[in-house]
Amino acid sequence: MAYLELNNVYKTYGEGTDSTEVLSNINLTIEEGEFVAIVGFTGSGKTTLVNLINGLLKPTSGEVLFKGKPVIDTSHERGVIFQNYSLLPWLTVGQNVYMAVKEAFPKEKKSVLNQRVRDYVDMVNLTPAFNKRPKELSGGMRQRVAVARALAMDPEMIIMDEPLGALDALTRGNLQDEILHIWSKDKRTALLITNDVDEGIYMADRIIPLKPGPNATLGPEFKIAIDRPRDKTALNDNPNYKKTRNAIIAYLMDIGEERKSVSATEYVLPEIAPKSFVA
Repeated sequence: MAYLELNNVYKTYGEGTDSTEVLSNINLTIEEGEFVAIVGFTGSGKTTLVNLINGLLKPTSGEVLFKGKPVIDTSHERGVIFQNYSLLPWLTVGQNVYMAVKEAFPKEKKSVLNQRVRDYVDMVNLTPAFNKRPKELSGGMRQRVAVARALAMDPEMIIMDEPLGALDALTRGNLQDEILHIWSKDKRTALLITNDVDEGIYMADRIIPLKPGPNATLGPEFKIAIDRPRDKTALNDNPNYKKTRNAIIAYLMDIGEERKSVSATEYVLPEIAPKSFVA
């Protein structure tokens, strides 16, 4: 039994002649401990897919299963790291994390919760900013708070919806390494939604493209045959990296041209321009 399953999932917005089928016939299985990345075009339905998996949305048809049971609501078992941080601006770093921890462990003693908060804030190197509010933090620091908050709830699966997309290259690279370091400790199941092919190759075990919608569906999977831990500076000379990257880029460009030939919609390609992989 797969850890996460999406079976023949369709998602439609609107009704009647005003309806739009955003996702079509989505089939996906993720095993326990896997790190899977879904890469796709801007506006292809990636966030809708995430919200179906975390229980914020329900499929129009088909089923989403987590550990064999239907996903019908949000759950602390599935921790989500969003792109927009979603921090409460009137609370400090510690208070933002504490709110999530208290919700996840309502029967735990306050002293235990406080220690858990301190441990996870320290894990993302934000102890000096413990009493600062979001407006006093940089974008990278805010995202680290979001990471600490999600992980402090001790989820069985980590779902990341383009969490690093708005960050500068250096901060993005550092957070990639932090997330991988945390993931490698106990190999929690992880799903990364990204528009960066290189990020997917560096972090994941498998990459699955999402074809652009309407009627977006998943394409073929690309397995990442590169040993862990991965060295960013060595990837440029790794033949498996080059082969995998070129195959994914070719596939994405093909489906992008195919979509443009049947629709006036202009799709924004993922980050696939040739570059050196140095964060």
